[in-house]
Amino acid sequence: MSILEFIKKSPKAELHLHIEGSLEPEQMFKLAKRNNIQIPFKNIVDVKKAYNFNNLESFLKIYYESAKILINEQDFFDLTWAYALKCKEENIVHTEIFFDPQAHTDRGIDFDFVINGIYKALQKAKKDFGLSSKIIMCFLRHLDESSGFKILEKALKHKDKICGVGLDSSELGHPPSKFKKLFKKAIKNNFITVAHAGEEGPPEYIWEALNLLNVKRIDHGVQCLKDEKLVEELSKNQIPLTVCPLSNIKLRVFDKLKDHNLKKMLDKKLMTMVNSDDPAYFGGYLNKNLIETQTALNLSQEEIKTLLINSFKSSFLDEKKKEEWISKI
Repeated sequence: MSILEFIKKSPKAELHLHIEGSLEPEQMFKLAKRNNIQIPFKNIVDVKKAYNFNNLESFLKIYYESAKILINEQDFFDLTWAYALKCKEENIVHTEIFFDPQAHTDRGIDFDFVINGIYKALQKAKKDFGLSSKIIMCFLRHLDESSGFKILEKALKHKDKICGVGLDSSELGHPPSKFKKLFKKAIKNNFITVAHAGEEGPPEYIWEALNLLNVKRIDHGVQCLKDEKLVEELSKNQIPLTVCPLSNIKLRVFDKLKDHNLKKMLDKKLMTMVNSDDPAYFGGYLNKNLIETQTALNLSQEEIKTLLINSFKSSFLDEKKKEEWISKI
């Protein structure tokens, strides 16, 4: 079996996917029309032109602009269902998705519409084709901590649907330490914690996420190699790093895919795996991330296998389920 076939046919878990970032241009126009909302693009070519980002900030500007078309529970259902169908197509059997409620509640959208739309689509996917999933609510780090406390309050009545909390949005200038109290309260309420750290931010942000927010996973974490002590810590404790290669190129964290440090991370026995982040914006879902990264870094089939196994090991599935899927790779 070729590596390409191996990637496509193997069961996969995706652990770093922002549901709002799976909004394809076609769906954007459809929902804008349905909800009678003006968007700053005339056609799909316009949208694709706008997707040439210089950094995280330039991407987020369009990301939040596009989110404005999501109004009703049905919109969030349709958005999530479209991604669930992608999972089926790509042989993703388990997904742990992020959503950004503050990007919606700050526009006056009801929190319940957001979570119920997402949850119902994932329940349908489970029933129709066995996709298992977890939902992680992210706090927007460019907002203040008090805004996070308000959203955590709303999440409490949906504990049956939301398994954990994360931290995303503009990293530089918004260290994890800014949210220490908020994460402490989330942990007290039995939410699992994860955080974006070390994408554009320094290794210190990764240390803070581990020591102050008590996270179980670091999202991105590619800057960790700049700190040998940190690499030792991450390797010793097998802390998962949810790497997103095409995202890193699109947002200029690395110039070219062949400059990416994923292979070096694997060589240092770090618990890393590949994810798609915001696939509609960064030009590729999980399989494309794996295929293009394999080609650019000349990864062996054994290394790809390690990445796939790591994705299950790092998931929040129970141990029995993890073993079941790993045995099928």
